[in-house]
Amino acid sequence: MLRRTKNFLNAHGVEYEKEHVNPLMVPERVYVLKFGKQDGKFMNRFIVEHSYTWTGRDKINKITLRLHGQKHPREFKNEAMLLQYLERHVKRYAKEDK
Repeated sequence: MLRRTKNFLNAHGVEYEKEHVNPLMVPERVYVLKFGKQDGKFMNRFIVEHSYTWTGRDKINKITLRLHGQKHPREFKNEAMLLQYLERHVKRYAKEDK
């Protein structure tokens, strides 16, 4: 899941960590991708709410981008919209070459 986003983060030298969360009371599954390491902790995260179609394919319902200290997270309908946002703001979190 989020293969293009992971490739984009790797290309710009951004470390990330992923995990699946399966809530008990709702039908959606939750996939969390943390990135932007500062002081040994990941400060930012993508939260993907997804479900499965009757054929077994993943269907992304919503992608939420929560940056560190952000009160109103950004929401995207699909991965292409998320990548457009990331490409515009790549200077904020990309690793600088020294």
